[in-house]
Amino acid sequence: MVPGFAITEYPNTAEIYAKMNQLLQLPLYRVKTANMKQYLNFFEQKCSKSKAIITEAKQYIPGGVQHNLAFNYPFPLVINKADGAYLYDVDGNQYIDFLQAGGPTLLGNNYAPVREKVINVIKECAPVTGLFHEYELKLAKEIHHHMPTIEMFRMLGSGTEADMAAIRIARLATKKKKIIKMGGAYHGWSDQLIYGIHLPGTKRFEAHGIPASCSRHTQEVFPNDIHALERQLRLNRFQGGTAAVLLEPIGPESGTRPIDKEYLHRARELCDKYDALLIFDEVVTAFRLGMGGAQGYFNIKPDLTVFGKIIAGGYPGAGGVGGQAELISFLAAGVESGKKRAYVGGTLSANPLSTAAGYYSIKEIERTDAAIKAGQAGDKLTKGLQKIIDNYSLPFVAYNQGSICHLETVGAMFLTLNYLKIFKILKEIKERKFAMEEYGAAYMAEGMITLAGSRLYTSMADTSKIIDEALSRFERVFQNIQIPE
Repeated sequence: MVPGFAITEYPNTAEIYAKMNQLLQLPLYRVKTANMKQYLNFFEQKCSKSKAIITEAKQYIPGGVQHNLAFNYPFPLVINKADGAYLYDVDGNQYIDFLQAGGPTLLGNNYAPVREKVINVIKECAPVTGLFHEYELKLAKEIHHHMPTIEMFRMLGSGTEADMAAIRIARLATKKKKIIKMGGAYHGWSDQLIYGIHLPGTKRFEAHGIPASCSRHTQEVFPNDIHALERQLRLNRFQGGTAAVLLEPIGPESGTRPIDKEYLHRARELCDKYDALLIFDEVVTAFRLGMGGAQGYFNIKPDLTVFGKIIAGGYPGAGGVGGQAELISFLAAGVESGKKRAYVGGTLSANPLSTAAGYYSIKEIERTDAAIKAGQAGDKLTKGLQKIIDNYSLPFVAYNQGSICHLETVGAMFLTLNYLKIFKILKEIKERKFAMEEYGAAYMAEGMITLAGSRLYTSMADTSKIIDEALSRFERVFQNIQIPE
């Protein structure tokens, strides 16, 4: 245990991968047909207003929703109220919120002390002016206070933009081009980083509409394979060198594929050896693992850090990049730095609303020990899930990194793309993805919203009583699993 951080015990990665390999060898365990039908009837009978709105929305919005988190089976819910640990849809149904907008609402939904501060800022200044506001400075100083490696900070509008800026800085600072990322990780949807996302080894599989030249200098290595990382760094020496290694510090997809602690320390050593920058993507882990982020927990100093989500406390305009002053100064908006500029922009970036929300959220996270409390809720949830899994002799896998919890029932994210068996693998991906969607629907019908039925974020608002209720709901799903013959 590292004092002051949300992870009480770092997961045993070898054990997790062994269990996942076993799960993938088995036929799919699915909710019994009769019970799944009952769950789907819930949406037809209890969510009619959501269905009507989404049906109309599909005429004006592609897919009926504006962001990927909202895509749910059998149809997206329309949420009109958020409070503490709960979300409420337009039909009046209450749900325990384990989605948390993808992670930023660590304090709980619509947290009043921050909300009131933000309202006051809007009343006095309006959400945006296009000019400097004192909360830009306050937020940057607050981040630096908790993460000393962040000597300077530039706020942007999203994690996607922040990742784009980080690799642009790396290339300008090192005068090299190659970017190595970990296979399966998501670093936003820019042309250069839609490469090897979701599943390791997929390379340009998802790069539809993106010319091959855009990802010419992007490379991927498999999680935990430190020898592959060094081999790629060595090979790149003959192709102009590596500008940066870009990592999610707990593993791809918010630790869905967890990586060993030792890997990060070796990665830092290799970046120094091969004169490459080390970039930590802390879009999810910053402040959620503790005030020092993942870099504080692992005691590693990245050269650049990417922020998103929680940097505005769950309010819009959540993104930014920080690091050594000599590196971040490449983003200077004026000509005073005397350096070539890594051009970035954003009219609405670092607006009064976003910066004030971020500043007061971080202050409240520190004051309330929110990360620790959320981590304790994550521990209780994960241990409870594992107990239910064992009681029903299911092959499912539950683990957590503090308040970032994983519940793998089908293992869709652990498949490996084999181009020699591409049609067979694609069929299996489709089957497992649909089974995962069914689990997500079952949980939702039981009054719990998760991320794709396989990831759950806990918050300070998740009391012991709420976690106990959630575990009872999960058990109702798990006691109706069809055991394959």
